[in-house]
Amino acid sequence: MPMTPRILQFSTPTPAEAVTYFGRELGFEVDPVDLAQDLAEGRTDGYVLVECRGAEAYERARIPGAINLPYRDVSEATTRDLDRSLVYVCYCESIHCNAATQGALRLSALGFTTKRLSGGITTWQASGYPVETTTPVRTLEA
Repeated sequence: MPMTPRILQFSTPTPAEAVTYFGRELGFEVDPVDLAQDLAEGRTDGYVLVECRGAEAYERARIPGAINLPYRDVSEATTRDLDRSLVYVCYCESIHCNAATQGALRLSALGFTTKRLSGGITTWQASGYPVETTTPVRTLEA
């Protein structure tokens, strides 16, 4: 008797259910390509990029225009001067880091509208998009 493939063991959503599910998922995520195009075209109204890692990581490399708000520091006091009418796009190191998720959760709990950048700065850099730095990048000398 043929065995059911593992990927078909659970009911498959209808196309309408899939549209709802994936549409909602995209409401929470920002694609690096879309962000890069917006930045290149100067379309930066309505959102703020938030680097959710620590200050040292922010100084090493950040997406141009990002502010640094480590997720551990998110509080009423640290967000007092942030504009609540904007969308805060949180990012961190990579898909293996949850600082962006933590930052978005904490900001959302304080009443801010949030999204998360897919793949973090690792995916951003791997795609060849520019970064800003504060400290000189150290290289090995020959």
